Amino acid sequence: MLKNNLTDTKMDVFLIGQHHIPVEQVFRNNLSLALKLKETIQKYATTIKEREKCDTIKIMNFCGTHEWTTTHYGLRNLIPPFLDMVPGPGCPVCVVPSYYVDAVVKLAREGVRIYTYGDSFRLRSAKSKSPASLQEVKANGDDVKLVYSFLDAVKNSQSHGKESVFFGIGFETTVPSYALALKGGMVPENLKFLNVARLTPPAMKYTIKLHQERGLLPIKGIIAPGHVSTITGAVEWEFLPRAHGLPTVVAGFEPIDVLMAVAQILLMIKENKPDVKIEYKRLVKWTGNEYAKKLIGEVFDKAYAAWRGIGFIPRSGLKLKGKFFEKHDALKHFGMPDLTPREFIYTHAHHGVPWQHDLPPRCRCGEVVTGIAKPTDCPLFMKGCSPMNPWGPCMVSTEGACSIWARYGGKNSVGLEGG
Repeated sequence: MLKNNLTDTKMDVFLIGQHHIPVEQVFRNNLSLALKLKETIQKYATTIKEREKCDTIKIMNFCGTHEWTTTHYGLRNLIPPFLDMVPGPGCPVCVVPSYYVDAVVKLAREGVRIYTYGDSFRLRSAKSKSPASLQEVKANGDDVKLVYSFLDAVKNSQSHGKESVFFGIGFETTVPSYALALKGGMVPENLKFLNVARLTPPAMKYTIKLHQERGLLPIKGIIAPGHVSTITGAVEWEFLPRAHGLPTVVAGFEPIDVLMAVAQILLMIKENKPDVKIEYKRLVKWTGNEYAKKLIGEVFDKAYAAWRGIGFIPRSGLKLKGKFFEKHDALKHFGMPDLTPREFIYTHAHHGVPWQHDLPPRCRCGEVVTGIAKPTDCPLFMKGCSPMNPWGPCMVSTEGACSIWARYGGKNSVGLEGG
């Protein structure tokens, strides 16, 4: 019997019998279990294929880290070729509209200090020619500082008093740290917050609708994001089996986690019993982190928001509430208009077209993050666009599908060790 050792506060070991076993040994360096899961996946997938007379079974890795695990560890070599695992929109850097990159570039050139994470530092605008990124702005001598967290920016901005902006990207995992600092009165007057935080379930709804209305090969199952679900809870994904009949598994990020999720999804398809399962039980609860969710609700309201290469998605963004907006919102403070649906031709998923300056010419990132295209389908992939010279947003981040495929997509090894 395998169970979490709840007496270990780090949750990095498991108790098997009387033995403490590191998580890595169970979920990463475990070739024998991987091969057993391979047999199970092959068996279930073949049964489904023969019963439904289909050529392909499509499962979506919503989260960029799941796509990283799948590709880095060569997990596609362990599953049947007709089982198509596609990336989804779970890369927070990839979906930041070019409009907001233009905004922080403009502010930096006007002398405002910009705080940013490492990935968004390299994110390029599709409209500006040069400088087109915060990296280029910094190279020109403007004031851009890389930080690991919002609290780092808070502490640094308190020390100098200069007008500053934090480039606030992220999903539900990151947002509680923003809300905590803002609600706790930690943020100084000179630091403003440029909010590009996004919510993941609405993007999943959009992606399903997009596939349905374009008559594309339907998605048959979802591997839901584990980190996000530590905050939201698995309950946020309940709409997938209830409204769409899609088996969903909230999974961890080791290779065994992903293979177990695939096997669970296929079993639900085989038995025609769609549900939400939590594979990542060592961290995810059904209702999530109630304190973090309450905190987010006290500081932010859900809002209509733009996703790069996709368009506006209802209730997929977060807007600062009342006094927090008045005091901390960067666009308001500097008199810059926010992006609105008027810049998009948007009615519903079938006709949603992104802002004309959202992606570089010929870039297919909008289709990659919705599982319509593979990174290798893009004409820029490893030609004009590479990890060393990222042109499109999906090549920038370590969670971007194009970056992942460029770095690890050519590997043929399974990538698991141990017996």
